[in-house]
Amino acid sequence: MSELHYLYGKPVSRADLRTQNSDFMVQEILPFVPTGEGEHHLLHIRKNGLNTADVAKILSGFAHVHPKEVTYAGQKDKHAITEQWFGVRIPGKETPDWASLDNDQLTILSSSRHGKKLRVGALAGNRFTLTLRNITDMDDVLSRLTQIKETGVPNYFGEQRFGHDGKNLIFGRQMFAGRKVKDRNKRGMYLSAVRSYLFNLVVSARLAEYGLTPLKGDSVMLAGSKSYFVAEEWDLSLQNRLAEKDIQLSAPLWGRGLPLAQTDAAAFEASVLSSLEDDRDGLEHAGLNQERRMMLLEPQHISHEINDDVLVLKFALPAGCFATSVLRELFLYEDVMEKQRRERYAEQPISGQS
Repeated sequence: MSELHYLYGKPVSRADLRTQNSDFMVQEILPFVPTGEGEHHLLHIRKNGLNTADVAKILSGFAHVHPKEVTYAGQKDKHAITEQWFGVRIPGKETPDWASLDNDQLTILSSSRHGKKLRVGALAGNRFTLTLRNITDMDDVLSRLTQIKETGVPNYFGEQRFGHDGKNLIFGRQMFAGRKVKDRNKRGMYLSAVRSYLFNLVVSARLAEYGLTPLKGDSVMLAGSKSYFVAEEWDLSLQNRLAEKDIQLSAPLWGRGLPLAQTDAAAFEASVLSSLEDDRDGLEHAGLNQERRMMLLEPQHISHEINDDVLVLKFALPAGCFATSVLRELFLYEDVMEKQRRERYAEQPISGQS
């Protein structure tokens, strides 16, 4: 992520992120209310120090159902305190005593029946409460925070998308080169990593070359929607709509079919990705279609509290957007728990050596 273009220039201040789990708190926002009836049990769970797969395994064993009957709307970090939704399909009238699962790492906040399966991505968004410590230049951070409230940040896919040390991207390219991947979930993660990498490259190059200036042929998206249209010419009406944030600039999520931008915008995107033919071909042969994603991300309901060199930052993001993309425009931050993981990994003996 560090090589990607900064919208407001490279930050001055340093900060520590995730010194402890409670420094990274996330709450999922469902776009619907459970109906109270049906064979799917929707569980609102707070977890601390567990990843999403850990909780799914616990629920499967407790309810005595196949792991495939346990679903969730989104993956969440292990080293965090998160409130997220899980679905457990249990045909019949039996209702397990979910509250008996409560412990120091897992709390059942609520449970309710629902008529439909909870699927990945079935979220309106996420609320974040993030604590940054040892901030070295609070004035610079606050100045950037004002700019972010007005304009937003590049809508980059965060480092989580690419896995530890970028391994999801590496495995995705190995898959394109012929490596067999039978696990459907892993295959999806690898494809998503490659696609996200191409998106980030285009956004970074576009912002570095043109800033927020529109180009002829831009594929623009309607605010709050995945609908798009091509701006063949940027007349005064379209420029006003862009300024008023009724429409937004976008970049490609690569796949098969003709590019969704045209003329100047399409030519620029093609030039950025011209050397990545294997990545593009791999995504197309995997069956993904051309889509678009907003170039800018605007955090909602931003607020903050300051205590000496500690900043508590609160905001909400749409589903599929990354809090780290907000943080990177504010600080040169170090993820303390990721640093500790790397140190533990470096201390492990190499296989075959004593």
